[in-house]
Amino acid sequence: MVNPVRNSRSPLNPTGLGSKRNPASGQRSIISNRRKVKYVLIALILIAVGIGASLTLFQSEEKRVKKQFHLLFEGVLKEPGENIFTMDQKIKKIGSLFRESCEINIPAYSVSGRLTRDEITGYAARSRLHFTQLHLKFYDFNIAFPQEGEAKVRLTARLTGKTTAGEMVNEAHELDCLLKKIEKRWLFDRIEVVEVLRR
Repeated sequence: MVNPVRNSRSPLNPTGLGSKRNPASGQRSIISNRRKVKYVLIALILIAVGIGASLTLFQSEEKRVKKQFHLLFEGVLKEPGENIFTMDQKIKKIGSLFRESCEINIPAYSVSGRLTRDEITGYAARSRLHFTQLHLKFYDFNIAFPQEGEAKVRLTARLTGKTTAGEMVNEAHELDCLLKKIEKRWLFDRIEVVEVLRR
């Protein structure tokens, strides 16, 4: 009787699928790929949060700067029948928007130089006395923050009103302004009329 001889080259795997793969190495590569993706996602989220925070900060500072122009508009605004008390409150509001001294250059009105806050409010009070109606609007804002605590603003200002003599006023001026942040408040440090657009 002949004993069958086993083929030593026959596969040990009864299914005939070939040699087994090492499952540990495959799992390691999947895990390391997942970690890489996770770290990349975290980095992207942090970058997005940083950009979002800086944009929000920029926008909020921009709003604060624009608010100062709105307050200046409210201070200049004069309607017929305004009483002395209202005028006094508005002049005080105008004064509170400026630093202790501010450089003002308005060649058309022969105003030039560094004026104290009291001088500015004096000019404002005298100017308002010549009008029965006065409006000052600001638009076309271009705001830049060249360094921390400093805002450069280029914009258009339109002054309309009626003088006590009954003459109508309608002027547009292009302004360059510099505001500085003092104790969390933006205050005017320089106002300059760059160009008279319409008189």
